[in-house]
Amino acid sequence: MLARAAAPAILLLFAWLPLFACAPVAHAGDQSIPASSEGQVEFNAPSGNIGCIYTPKGGTSTYSPQDGGPELSCSRVEPSYVTVVLGPEGPATLIKNPGEQSCCSDVDKLDYGNSWSQGPFTCQSSTKGLACTGSNGHGFFVSKAKVTVQ
Repeated sequence: MLARAAAPAILLLFAWLPLFACAPVAHAGDQSIPASSEGQVEFNAPSGNIGCIYTPKGGTSTYSPQDGGPELSCSRVEPSYVTVVLGPEGPATLIKNPGEQSCCSDVDKLDYGNSWSQGPFTCQSSTKGLACTGSNGHGFFVSKAKVTVQ
């Protein structure tokens, strides 16, 4: 008798299984990276070869962007050390010999497939590299194979 009563419940369960199998899978998306007490945000690409620092408008007690900020600065270690700087106006600047080489400390990683946004800047991390743009339409792409600015 109990088996007959349980049969409709089991059939109902199997009827719902296809719906769960088709449920959307969570996709990567926006990633939040905490800022320091002065508003700077640091993150690296998962490879550890690219590291970025966002500095808010007005800078910090130890660093002031040349144009007052905000500013996004990303450095690539290999095959040659370069830095790309993007400000609120104008195209990104590629510095082929930045002198100071402090990249890439042990900070949060911007996971492949995820994006990060702060101020006027957005960066997208992928296995191909890191693409960052400003709200002014200028930006850059950094990877081990190449660096492009616009």
